[in-house]
Amino acid sequence: MDDTTAEEPLTPERMAELESWEGRSEVLEDEATEAPVRGLAATLDIEPAPLGAAGELPALWHWLYFLPRAAQHMLRGDGHPKLGGFMPPVPLPRRMWAGGRLQWHAPLRLGDRLRRVSTIQSIAHKAGRTGDLVFVTVRHEIGNERGAVLTEEQDIVYRAPTRPGDAAPSPRPAPESAAWSREIRPDPVLLFRYSALTFNAHRIHYDRPYATGEEGYEGLVVHGPLIATLLADLARRERPDVRFASFSFKAIRPTLDIHPFRVCGALAEDDRSARLWGCDHDGFLTMQADVRFD
Repeated sequence: MDDTTAEEPLTPERMAELESWEGRSEVLEDEATEAPVRGLAATLDIEPAPLGAAGELPALWHWLYFLPRAAQHMLRGDGHPKLGGFMPPVPLPRRMWAGGRLQWHAPLRLGDRLRRVSTIQSIAHKAGRTGDLVFVTVRHEIGNERGAVLTEEQDIVYRAPTRPGDAAPSPRPAPESAAWSREIRPDPVLLFRYSALTFNAHRIHYDRPYATGEEGYEGLVVHGPLIATLLADLARRERPDVRFASFSFKAIRPTLDIHPFRVCGALAEDDRSARLWGCDHDGFLTMQADVRFD
């Protein structure tokens, strides 16, 4: 790795500097074009693309837009943009998308001209079992020509590198009450295609020697947003008659490409919401999510 990923002490003064990023905003514009939608449909083996009335995009497919555009010389050794810029310069080298909460106000359609206002909502330091953790929550407000479309909060966690002797966290068994279930067989081609569609250069998803040798994983890491998208797709397949009103998800445990995994779910008693989860080949929980229907 280059020295831009080196770990630094999180002193009170350093945390105060990071917390000064709270409230910072940026505004980006984009257009909901057709090509990435067709690409994601092909990647997920959904043909034709599952568009709703008047070209409505499925839930979470807005992640195909507002992509990172850092120049090549601005990337760190792990593929992420260098520290600073809009996101705070957290001096911890490992970065993961830990979860998020989304609320829809109106459909997002192909051809929409989109505007996203992003704000650093909070920065929090926690002492984890294996060292420092810094959680950055970013709030995105997305609108089109007709008004507000979506409000999203993303939780990004920064952590220290894995050290020899670090014990893995105890796994949690997944629920056994699945009414819906689908097996997913990840492979390097699937992960590469999703990385390309979302312009995600993080090497843990496509560079096996880096993922295993530098970051200590046993294989390539399946993207958290890809698993969340597959969970949302499972609910959409089971309830094609409804729109999503809200969706929340939390990553629990890394999912690797060396074994199949499952996306599962069950409708709530009120018939207006569902619990969703991912589980690995050993039956351990990897992601949990909740969806409420409109």
